[in-house]
Amino acid sequence: MKAEMEQVIREDMAYICDRTDHMAIDGSKVLISGATGLIGKYLVRFLVEYCGCQVLAVVRDLQKAHRFFKDLGDRVEYICSDIVELEALDKSVDYIIHGASMTASKSFLTQPAEVIYTSVEGTRRMLEFARVNKVKGFVYLSTMEVYGVPETEEKICEESGTSLDTMSVRTSYPESKRLCENLCTAYASEYQVPARVVRLTQTFGPGVEYEDSRVFAEFARCVIEGKDIILHTNGDTRRDYLYLADACTAVLTVMTKGISGEAYNAANEAAYCSIREMAELAVMQNTDGNVQVRIEADHGYEQKMGYAPVLKMKLDTSKLQKIGWMPETGLSDMFRRMIACMSKA
Repeated sequence: MKAEMEQVIREDMAYICDRTDHMAIDGSKVLISGATGLIGKYLVRFLVEYCGCQVLAVVRDLQKAHRFFKDLGDRVEYICSDIVELEALDKSVDYIIHGASMTASKSFLTQPAEVIYTSVEGTRRMLEFARVNKVKGFVYLSTMEVYGVPETEEKICEESGTSLDTMSVRTSYPESKRLCENLCTAYASEYQVPARVVRLTQTFGPGVEYEDSRVFAEFARCVIEGKDIILHTNGDTRRDYLYLADACTAVLTVMTKGISGEAYNAANEAAYCSIREMAELAVMQNTDGNVQVRIEADHGYEQKMGYAPVLKMKLDTSKLQKIGWMPETGLSDMFRRMIACMSKA
């Protein structure tokens, strides 16, 4: 399993390398928050190994960070701090990628005040870090959820409105993300911080923890363990998905080619499907043929787990494509590559 995972990661790193503007970032110093998260881990490794960058990783758990990056040696420097306590130090940083936030769906209901505070104060502190260091580029990792709960199949571009209800507790997550986006625009306008936003759809790939609570990880576990996939809803929600390596190229493209004060949708439009369709596709990865999809609807399940209501999130990515980005990994390959790297360890 370890050898297979290493091979997949090597292939992904080479893929990112082929689609990245090296001249803009080679030898740079890059600060990354959320460095031990799914996207952060990939970006740290790619920037160090393929771009000769010095990475400053903002982390809360040093032991966890050392476990991920110990082979990278002193090319990764650690700033051990909670994101809401980060001091704006002059570290001669060239670029900043801000990916730290609270993302567990249950916390949107059980800790909504903390979700908002962490998102907004953490982003303000990262922007202050960018202002002090006079960076060349700042990228904020936002979410498709800023668009609320679309009910039609109409494509959603960056100028589309939102249907978010500010009096809904679960809105703590997407509404705080919206405010952070506006904070990026404010810093770009008032302080000339070159802040750009990437609105990511649901992203997965190698490095997803085995016990991850998100639906794609649950489907993968069922496939690995030979268990039926049980849907507690009708699986009607439809959205795009994005492979991890494609998400990294999106972030790096916006960092080097994006326009300050602008937002960019990032998704694989070809991967647009319903939850049920995704479950059925995941089942096809089980070569024994003994896994099925079963519907056992519980109408209170989505609310209890903090999931978004039924929606149709069909993102238009033409704006990002115009500056040179294009995803290539389809949904079936996303699952195949993620499952090859998951283990019970």
